[in-house]
Amino acid sequence: MNQIDTGKFIASCRKEKGLTQAQLAEKLNITDRAVSKWETGKCMPDSSIMLELCNILDVTVNELLSGERIEINNYEEKVNKNLIELKRKDENNMNKNAIISTIYTIAMVIAIMVCCICDIAISGTLTWSLIVLSSVLVTWIASFPVILLGKKGVLVAMITISILIVPFLYILSILIKVNEVFNIGAIMSIISLVFLWGIYIMYRRLKERKLLATGITFLFVIPFTFVINSTLSKMIGEPVVDIWDILSVFILFIIAVAFIIGDYAKKKSYIR
Repeated sequence: MNQIDTGKFIASCRKEKGLTQAQLAEKLNITDRAVSKWETGKCMPDSSIMLELCNILDVTVNELLSGERIEINNYEEKVNKNLIELKRKDENNMNKNAIISTIYTIAMVIAIMVCCICDIAISGTLTWSLIVLSSVLVTWIASFPVILLGKKGVLVAMITISILIVPFLYILSILIKVNEVFNIGAIMSIISLVFLWGIYIMYRRLKERKLLATGITFLFVIPFTFVINSTLSKMIGEPVVDIWDILSVFILFIIAVAFIIGDYAKKKSYIR
């Protein structure tokens, strides 16, 4: 299985069907830039659209992965070869991620141990180190799936954060004996989680148009900022808007427009 061979095969089949890169991309609801990356061997089609791509090009998944038409007598051999290569690739990625995850976990454990030892040496018992312990533990639980599974772990991390953040703030407020940490933090975290889930869903839907997704994200930050400020204003009496907020909104808007224009320009250049 070779990405370059697969890319050349996709280009050849596309031309046989009389399709441009833009037309193929439109049928798959992706950008023509993604098609260009396939055909130049920079990446492989995502598994979620591979069957649809094969149907459009009138080839089998096995032929797509092999980068050539397969005679019926060689078909089973090619299937086995491609399956073995895919399995080996997944195993290599998992092994690499497992090593990184192990190193990351060891580093976290060492950090916790150092804090606890220092706390006991200074205070004679565990005091401030409990704050560090709980913070590091939550951070590790939330980030570990992403480190181990990569993009596949983002959803797990999002779910974990959504479940743990409010209980964590409650425990933290008890440890530092400041009720406002939970009273204010819980509301802020719920608002933030709604925002993060919205961004996550948008990136999933626009995964082939990351510039556009980033631009929309910056636009979303503007109303998010005003919601946060308005909520804080009611809780602690802070002004809803000040000069820095206005300046921030202006900068965010400029950045958002720049990303959206960049996405539009790229799309137009590929159509040409």
